[in-house]
Amino acid sequence: MEGDRLRLGAANATDDGWTLSHDVSLLARARAVIVCVPTPIDAHAVPDLRALKGACAAVIDAVTLGQLLMLTSTSYVGCTKDLLVEPLIARGLQPGIDVHVAFSPERINPADEAFGHEDVPRVVGGSTPECAAEAAAMLGRYVNATHVVDTLEIAEASKLLENTFRAVNIAFINEFASVCRELGVPVTDVIDAAATKPYGFMPFRPGPGVGGHCIPCDPHYLLWQLRADRVSSPILEQAMTGLAHRPARVAARVNSMLAADGIAPFGASVVVFGVAYKPNVADVRESTAIEVIEILRKQGMRVSFVDSKVPSIRLSDGELLVASEASQQVDADLVVLHTKHDDTELEWLQGRPRVLDATYTLEPRAGLSLI
Repeated sequence: MEGDRLRLGAANATDDGWTLSHDVSLLARARAVIVCVPTPIDAHAVPDLRALKGACAAVIDAVTLGQLLMLTSTSYVGCTKDLLVEPLIARGLQPGIDVHVAFSPERINPADEAFGHEDVPRVVGGSTPECAAEAAAMLGRYVNATHVVDTLEIAEASKLLENTFRAVNIAFINEFASVCRELGVPVTDVIDAAATKPYGFMPFRPGPGVGGHCIPCDPHYLLWQLRADRVSSPILEQAMTGLAHRPARVAARVNSMLAADGIAPFGASVVVFGVAYKPNVADVRESTAIEVIEILRKQGMRVSFVDSKVPSIRLSDGELLVASEASQQVDADLVVLHTKHDDTELEWLQGRPRVLDATYTLEPRAGLSLI
């Protein structure tokens, strides 16, 4: 945790036993140690395990008899065994006897008011049945239900399935939206109609792509492991390729809309409305809006953004781009609605001559286009 955030958390800490510290020696005092660190991918979609390996190594160095060590970070199948179980055995500690080892993937949906953290069941897998029982008992103090599985690997694979399922379905509905546009059929009406079926269908909505720290990254952990084992997964590979190309498709639609009205891309003014990766959050990790902005800027367009929750963004070249006010963008040639927060100024959008609705949520009108 960065120093400023650590100090902020410490200032807001209560007196109920919660302490924030950089001192890893304090781990030895804990009855349970939960490892929850980022597991990103690099620019080549290769898993970056440095934070996870470092955290697990620190935990192993500080382990004490009787502790519960639980990994929650999404990773490849077999990760808990590689980073916790085997190092413990190498130190002469037997999981299930001397120390307990478990994996329970995090399940959280930011800005979701329908499901609180305690309402979502937690999947738990242990190195032994005793380990799983210990972890389930600990988690049972904070969540309403746990689902214990037989092995660590089942729990690890279940998390990969959850997020891969979402990635594949989002990629498909994006493709289906393009099909509907070619056929002249409103895709949102088609989805709403299909969603009336009470079984065998789950509605997904098209958009500008996927963002956040889960969906764009986690499936690549599975693909990385499969490639190492010389196993192919063509559906998943094609889905992730389609998602990776989505920002370029958004940029291409911007170009075609400008060209249709005789506006040259170079020097054109474009405003991206909403740069957070999803509505009602301030998180821009892996947000496709940033890639869209960078593509358009490379094409010579003057690009700004408006977002009530994001004051600035850092581009890949290090440049800091500060948010504008909607009132400052009245002369923009085109507006891209990328993320619609609850407080997005839709009235302002109604007056724009060209709007690319990447959210598929606006009512049809002249000058409005979809991806």
